[in-house]
Amino acid sequence: MFSTTRPIFYLIASGFVLGGAELPPPSAANVEKWEKAIVAFEAADKGKMPPKNGILFIGSSSIRRWKSLAEDFPSHPVYNRGFGGSQIADSLHFADRIVLPYKPRQIVMFAGSNDINAGKSPEQVLSDFIAFTRKVHATLPKAQISWIAITPCMKRWEQFADVTRANKLVADYCKGRAQLDYIHTTPEMMLNGKPNEDLFASDRLHLNELGYAVWTSIIGKFLK
Repeated sequence: MFSTTRPIFYLIASGFVLGGAELPPPSAANVEKWEKAIVAFEAADKGKMPPKNGILFIGSSSIRRWKSLAEDFPSHPVYNRGFGGSQIADSLHFADRIVLPYKPRQIVMFAGSNDINAGKSPEQVLSDFIAFTRKVHATLPKAQISWIAITPCMKRWEQFADVTRANKLVADYCKGRAQLDYIHTTPEMMLNGKPNEDLFASDRLHLNELGYAVWTSIIGKFLK
């Protein structure tokens, strides 16, 4: 968690302001695309509801594909609600159905890569993340929200500058906010100035077993 510093971001009624410049409004979700996945989560909940006061992992395919999540964090009540290809706005839209009902004590989010790939600006990524945190904290004010830095990869290497800026914007926003964490993973995922391909699957986008092992070693230090 970051030490207390004076935050540089300010919220206003109509949106968010960064250094005197208003950020874009939160984006719209792709509701129809994800309805089937959300219904599947709700069906699973009817069979076995995740434990209240647990640790929710949410976001895009790097979360969805983390099949060893519970094994990697055996001392923590973790559960997975990632849906592949999703963007931050999708998690925001469906929070009433797959976040808030669980009353998690902590939410670990990995998202933003698909947002950048879809042409959204780093400022839009920040705006959507702020909207997500506000949505959660309006109902669960004590919930810790931990953002996993967008992972650079060779598949989307041309987007590295935007990924770096988006990560910095989110990191700066998290500073001084006790209920937010920025989990910096980029140095451990790089080798000689490029993504370490030993940590990625053959698609050069998603993590392999070694990549998740690196994530586990870093993220585990932030779990409550």
